[in-house]
Amino acid sequence: MLEWAERDTGDVDRAGLEAAARLARDRGGAAQLCVVRDGEVVLDRWYGCEPTSLFWIFSTSKPFTALLVHRLAERGALGLDDPLAAHWPRFGANGKSGITVRHVLQHRSGLPVARSTLQDALSMTDWAASVRAVERARPRFPAGEGPAYQYVSYGFLLGELLRRVTGEPIERLLRTEILGPLSMRDTHLGLPDEHWPRHVPLRGRGPGPRAVQAFVNRRATRRAVIPAAGVSTTARDLAVLYTALVRGGELSGARVLAEASLAVATTPTSDGTIDARIGLPIRWSHGFQLGGPGLDPARPRPMGRTGSERAFGHNGSNVCVAWADPTRRLAVAYLTNLVEPGHGGAVAQNAISEAILAACPPLPS
Repeated sequence: MLEWAERDTGDVDRAGLEAAARLARDRGGAAQLCVVRDGEVVLDRWYGCEPTSLFWIFSTSKPFTALLVHRLAERGALGLDDPLAAHWPRFGANGKSGITVRHVLQHRSGLPVARSTLQDALSMTDWAASVRAVERARPRFPAGEGPAYQYVSYGFLLGELLRRVTGEPIERLLRTEILGPLSMRDTHLGLPDEHWPRHVPLRGRGPGPRAVQAFVNRRATRRAVIPAAGVSTTARDLAVLYTALVRGGELSGARVLAEASLAVATTPTSDGTIDARIGLPIRWSHGFQLGGPGLDPARPRPMGRTGSERAFGHNGSNVCVAWADPTRRLAVAYLTNLVEPGHGGAVAQNAISEAILAACPPLPS
């Protein structure tokens, strides 16, 4: 696995990486920033916390669930074009029988929410209630019509599917299939009580963010299994995961995904289409957000505006982000505890990613 000592690999601009580190430090709050270049740790910094402190990563959690789906698909336990109702009959009620696994991975299920954004968020700590809600829900849009981001429903749709296919709860499946093989001991879907002293509380700036802070900082929220948003982890652990992915799905002899499955997972499915829930042209794949400049070159991009279109990862409410760029053989994890109004977090993510991209030019293939 990775060795946590910064190395000068000779193919990065050290001053540029230090600029990225200063941007992370000077925002205030707690933060961790890890950059891995071609399997070598070139930046590993933490501010206002320890390297083992555990951050709530919001939707940066979503790729973990997607990876489990792709692992089962490569084994033949399910197919991406299977209707969810084929494995979960009660889900097919109220016009949902045609929704497939692929639709959910692409955020095209037509179920961006089961009830409303607020209701789904308030009940997301209750697995049984959240599953009943998606079973009873009616689609807001026809399946496959266009992307509409599944903020919370994504995790319960795929998490309950995984449970029904394997007979295992998703948190146990994640530990067996991904976290254990990669020795990601500081990653938890549902924070165990014994690790509570290491959790990093959120800090909200403004009324809305302070309401998020109050809800998420509850022990009941951090403890809950919320696949779309509830992973607690470190930047180091996320850097391990994305290093494995940028190396084709394998690290130090532990393979978490076949190269062919990873190619499917990162194939673009939306490029320029406005997401009906976010209201922006998000580049989606089958489980990740994708990099590249997008349609609006002035808009902040979590993975940077000048990054490769092959880059893949996931933003978490402009609070946390993790991504990989195959053209640079680069893995990046930037975790904070700052919930900000407007686009402040997005601007900060973009600036840090841009500094890293400038410091780490593309490598020969």
